[in-house]
Amino acid sequence: MQRVKLLLITLLLSATANAQTVTTEQLAVQHTVIKMFDALSNRDSVSLKAHCTADITLYEYGQVWNIDTLILKAIALNQSADFKRTNSFEFISTTVDKKTAWVTYRLQSVILKDGKQTTVLWLETVVLAKAKKQWKVKHLHSTLIKRS
Repeated sequence: MQRVKLLLITLLLSATANAQTVTTEQLAVQHTVIKMFDALSNRDSVSLKAHCTADITLYEYGQVWNIDTLILKAIALNQSADFKRTNSFEFISTTVDKKTAWVTYRLQSVILKDGKQTTVLWLETVVLAKAKKQWKVKHLHSTLIKRS
């Protein structure tokens, strides 16, 4: 019985030690990523630009994109009347160091377009820069995990 108690206490302490406490600054960084994807979902290029640096680079499908490429592919060419995109995030890691932040997360997007629903899963890493007290996405690397 003592061994069971000891095992349970060890497991509890281990879980507690590994739990991540999210700071206000980490939440602000995560919020910026979420708002950037909200802008994509709403096909709002003005809001998208507000959450990105002017020189943003995106690494998508083996290609290097800039903000103009992103707007073209995700907004301008996406004129489906029934378009709807719902995003959900599982943040894995968020590191903040003064004016730079790194975030890794799993992104699931459920996309309705032209009467067809698709679910897409990505693993992404984003680097953000802080300017004038505001976080902005500077680099985004995306790995497609699954499309169904």
